[in-house]
Amino acid sequence: MVAALSAWPWENLGIYKYLLYGPLLAKVLYTRILEGSFKDDWCLHILIVCVARSSLHQLWSSYVNMLFLTCNRRINQHGYDFKQIDREWDWDNFILLQALIASMACYIDPPFIENVPLWNAKGFIIILSLHVGISEPLYYWVHRCFHKSYLFNQYHSIHHSSPVLHPFTGATATFLEHLALTTVIGLPIIGSCMLGNGSRIVIYGYLLVFDFLRCLGHCNVEVVPHQLFDTLPSLRYLLYTPTYHSLHHTDMGTNFCLFMPFFDAIWKTLNSNSWELHKKTSTNAAGKYRRNIPDFVFLAHVVDITSSIHAPFVIRSFASMPYTTRLFLLAYWPPAFIVMLMMWAWSKTFLISFYNLRGRLNETWSVPRFGFQYFLPFAKEGINKHIEEAILRANRLGVKVISLAALNKNEALNGGGTLFVNKHPNLKVRVVHGNTLTAAVILNEIREDVKEVFLTGATSKLGRAIALYLCQRRVRVLMLTSSKERFQKVQKEAPLEYQSYLVQVTKYQAARGCKTWIVGKWITPGEQSWAPTGTHFHQFVVPPILSFRRDCTYGDLAAMRLPVDVQGLGNCEYSMDRGVVHACHAGGVVHLLEGWAHHEVGAIDVDRIDLVWNAALKHGLKPVSNVVTTQNSM
Repeated sequence: MVAALSAWPWENLGIYKYLLYGPLLAKVLYTRILEGSFKDDWCLHILIVCVARSSLHQLWSSYVNMLFLTCNRRINQHGYDFKQIDREWDWDNFILLQALIASMACYIDPPFIENVPLWNAKGFIIILSLHVGISEPLYYWVHRCFHKSYLFNQYHSIHHSSPVLHPFTGATATFLEHLALTTVIGLPIIGSCMLGNGSRIVIYGYLLVFDFLRCLGHCNVEVVPHQLFDTLPSLRYLLYTPTYHSLHHTDMGTNFCLFMPFFDAIWKTLNSNSWELHKKTSTNAAGKYRRNIPDFVFLAHVVDITSSIHAPFVIRSFASMPYTTRLFLLAYWPPAFIVMLMMWAWSKTFLISFYNLRGRLNETWSVPRFGFQYFLPFAKEGINKHIEEAILRANRLGVKVISLAALNKNEALNGGGTLFVNKHPNLKVRVVHGNTLTAAVILNEIREDVKEVFLTGATSKLGRAIALYLCQRRVRVLMLTSSKERFQKVQKEAPLEYQSYLVQVTKYQAARGCKTWIVGKWITPGEQSWAPTGTHFHQFVVPPILSFRRDCTYGDLAAMRLPVDVQGLGNCEYSMDRGVVHACHAGGVVHLLEGWAHHEVGAIDVDRIDLVWNAALKHGLKPVSNVVTTQNSM
């Protein structure tokens, strides 16, 4: 049975819980529109405080997930996985709870809040005194009580179930625990007001500082320099640090305090390693060199301005789901556009995310360029410079494999990576485009009974490999290309007895009788209309083609699901499902796991397609292609 007061009253409302703010907003609008003033402004103040507190937590979350700033400062080096993110999804329940309690208090006794002045100097001293004298010891003993067997198992264990601390972890607890925390945070506010020294600035400040320090303790990033405590030793008993509170989550019988270790010291629960570990972590944070060296790097780039918001350091929950266009993204578009311009002018390749797989650290880095910039003639040299610098940096660090994503391996840009390998022949890091596995994924989606396919993008790196592989399976390949020279070049690479299976076509009309289309070049709805009813569209084009035909089916982009023992993975790769990565990413992972010593750049070696496919399956990667019908998706 669920313990009393462990579940939230609005737990089943989902996103509709925010409608509970409706009466407050309605009251504000009513007084403004009908009465022409904000006479009963306590509703407005409550809403402003809620927005400020939510923004504060979000800013902390963004900072913590900016790995390019915090990777050396992280206390626990593991990543946030999907389970933890889902568990902390409703972290802001406590803000709603305290808003409702504050609303009831103000409604019952309006003069109580209406008579509070803007500022009162004595109020600051009084609220600080009440916090130290009442809130700190009260929280300490309540916290210790929640670590007793029954209360811990029924309530507090939820808070301790997050393996890696995050600002949202501090807000994730049961309804009963937050009722207790509301009492702790409310007593100094009520006390200062009852003593006639309350002020609105002090109330705002106390709430925001309280939340700031809660986020600080749970941020898993050591931001307090140890030199501060070396200079002022007594200060370590007045302010805790992220390292200090992290010890409470690893050694739960110690470090119970709210913000002041002084109370752990006087009641004999201060962890003896607190200061030493803090100094060690702080010293490491100040180092110039990476603490953890990745074994594998996936070098990505931003697709477009809107999808740039799909990053863990922008909105963690949004990044943990497959990317889709949402209405709320419009509000982020202007700042995202400004960031794009700043990245164009000043940014360098940076760390986005990481996960662990069988003792190996795999990271995703991003070139600070957006998709459209790859098609600007004057930007080509700058983009290649960024890619080259990332490869050389990976080489210096000791990275074993770096895989180039999407446009970073564009043939016209750098010959599928050959430019860098030829320029730096002594590279120890292996440069991989991953297209061998991409081709394998697409080819293994095609049914064995298929005898004819229609192929667009037929002379591209992937198109060439797919055509050569299929013709050796005695599948007739209608290669859409206007260049006879390019077609003949591909045809001559096929064994003589299979060359007749490759057929050049110059118009989409030639595919009217073919029900298997492999799309390597974007096609319009009008061009899709030439496909007969029942056609299935395989594709390796970015962005994916529009699912226009209601009488046809559409495959996903080539992708594979990572092995089940992956750890610390908590964000989705663009539009891929959770735990799924693009095939070129998976190809780099396989290259690492197999320990292959060659570069995989330039043209795809058709003879290695089956080898790479079998290696991927051997290591637990799984194909994930789903057939999408437009009728089901509309």
